[in-house]
Amino acid sequence: MRRLLAFLVFCVPVAAAAQQEQLSGTLKILDEAAEAVESASRVEQQSTPLPKYWDTSLMTKLDFGQTSLTNWAAGGYNTVTLKTFIDANANYKKDAMFWTNRLQLDYGFLYSADKPVMQKSDDRIYLESKWGYQAKNSLYYSAEFSFKSQFSNTREFPTPSAKADGSALGEGEEYTTADWMEASVLKSGFISPAYTNLALGLDYKPLKWLTVNLAPLTGGLVIVDNPLLRKSYSMPVRKQFDENSLTDDQKTAGHCYKKVRFEFGAQLKVDFKVNVNDNFSYTSQVVLFSDYLDKPQNVRVNWDNRIDWKLTKFFSLTFTTNLIYDDKVMIKNDKDLDKYPDGRQRIQFKESLAFGFVYTFTR
Repeated sequence: MRRLLAFLVFCVPVAAAAQQEQLSGTLKILDEAAEAVESASRVEQQSTPLPKYWDTSLMTKLDFGQTSLTNWAAGGYNTVTLKTFIDANANYKKDAMFWTNRLQLDYGFLYSADKPVMQKSDDRIYLESKWGYQAKNSLYYSAEFSFKSQFSNTREFPTPSAKADGSALGEGEEYTTADWMEASVLKSGFISPAYTNLALGLDYKPLKWLTVNLAPLTGGLVIVDNPLLRKSYSMPVRKQFDENSLTDDQKTAGHCYKKVRFEFGAQLKVDFKVNVNDNFSYTSQVVLFSDYLDKPQNVRVNWDNRIDWKLTKFFSLTFTTNLIYDDKVMIKNDKDLDKYPDGRQRIQFKESLAFGFVYTFTR
């Protein structure tokens, strides 16, 4: 027993000393590791961050509207509207060179109880890509490509004068969807028309919110894939046909017209963008084009305006206007159809006011 007690009295201090030495070694290792991590963190903070050349963003917007009437003495129709908008940007800037890319997609439709058909309210595909190199101060050499078209067919729905099979509407009957579709008038479609342009010129940026682009060398294609729409967009007649002896059936079928028209001229584009604050912005773009090859005095005009008012983090109010004048687009009007049976040049104007959900992805 005495020997056991003596052994314990000897071993316990030795074990305690060894454990203390091991603990001290462990703490030392932890301290060294913590110091290494902190040192690495300081080095990372002191290092120069990599330059950022790309600036990207994606804005998505969804607008919804609905009207319901019950025993409404003033009259009216129940309606539902839905509209989407996507605005994607990818811009590159390094030293004297820049490259900007923007894609805008609009699509919307409405349903009204007075017509048993879905009507399109918005439809647009617009792509812009511009490369530039600084020449001097606010002046840049530039090359710009643009593409504009729509996703699907656009139809106008006048009130039918007869049923789809040609018979008269019976007493107590209403026109069906087939009757409305038969009476509808096709106005545009995918790649009908489509506009592509390649413009070479100069960019002038006197202010951060203002860009003026003058391109004296601008070549482009107007494409109308659907033969039924070629006449209304003044497509040229094919060589094997005589323009003065075309029959009405040939004009209506449209196969006597070319699918593609080449244009070469000068373009002036003015871009205006002002952010009043984080919640309110205004953008405007004016594009003027003169075709050297065909009536250069007749200038084609496109003027787009957009006001975005962010009411809360996820909801906004948007007001847009679009004005177009193109002397090669013939528009029919019932008021003077006798005088202009094939239509004539007119100023086109569209206005839209929408409230909806908006979210922007940035990087």
